[in-house]
Amino acid sequence: MVTFLTNLNPVIQALLATLFTWFMTSAGAAAVFLAREINRKVLDSMLGFAAGVMIAASYWSLLAPAIEMAEGGSLPMWLPATIGFVLGGVFLRGVDLVLPHMHRCDEEHPEGVKTVWQRITLLVLAITLHNFPEGLAVGVAFGAAAAGFPSATVAGAVALALGIGIQNFPEGMAVSMPLRREGYTPFKSFWYGQLSGVVEPLAGVLGAAAVLIARPLLPYTLAFAAGAMIFVVAEDLIPEAQSGGNTHLATFGVMLGFTVMMVLDVALG
Repeated sequence: MVTFLTNLNPVIQALLATLFTWFMTSAGAAAVFLAREINRKVLDSMLGFAAGVMIAASYWSLLAPAIEMAEGGSLPMWLPATIGFVLGGVFLRGVDLVLPHMHRCDEEHPEGVKTVWQRITLLVLAITLHNFPEGLAVGVAFGAAAAGFPSATVAGAVALALGIGIQNFPEGMAVSMPLRREGYTPFKSFWYGQLSGVVEPLAGVLGAAAVLIARPLLPYTLAFAAGAMIFVVAEDLIPEAQSGGNTHLATFGVMLGFTVMMVLDVALG
């Protein structure tokens, strides 16, 4: 797989990789055809796992390369990563304040500006908003590999795509299962579940193209994606995983997810 991708244009690499992550979201959403709901302990463990993957990916695949790439520049090597990381979180928070969305079907007061949009639209928008930095991270990783930095490789970008794809599975379920419980048909629940991941290929292509056009921005872009992902973890994934009362299972899920992503990145990258 890595050999096949190496010979392709980095934008095409990013597109194929994020199509895979979208497929994994769809696979998770398709679980609605097998069951009406998922055991809360299992869901909390899987959400914790997804959080652990994203935390590990933010460091191993994004922040560490960003810091290394800034070495020898005119600025302190930690500064570009710091600026990009903070901007990633600030940007996502800004969008969070403006874009109407809701994180659960049972929320009474959606976040963002007031709207008359349906609850299902608001739920899908929330997951879509949080999937954008994941696609961006994959795209930037492939763009960095094409730019020729020693710390960024196609294998490392593939490892990142694999990790994000794995954690997208429970995210797809987290959309489709609540919709099924609310009375939507299995197909409609699946449709909206997979739709939440459709933004990832777009974000991946944009990320890879941006890096190729403006190579000096690469450390900032990598750190920006990391900051956005950590914002999602702290704002939504961990609080949601802990809210069901299965705190220890959720915590072990985080530890396992971090370990899996670390192994993938080190072994493949």
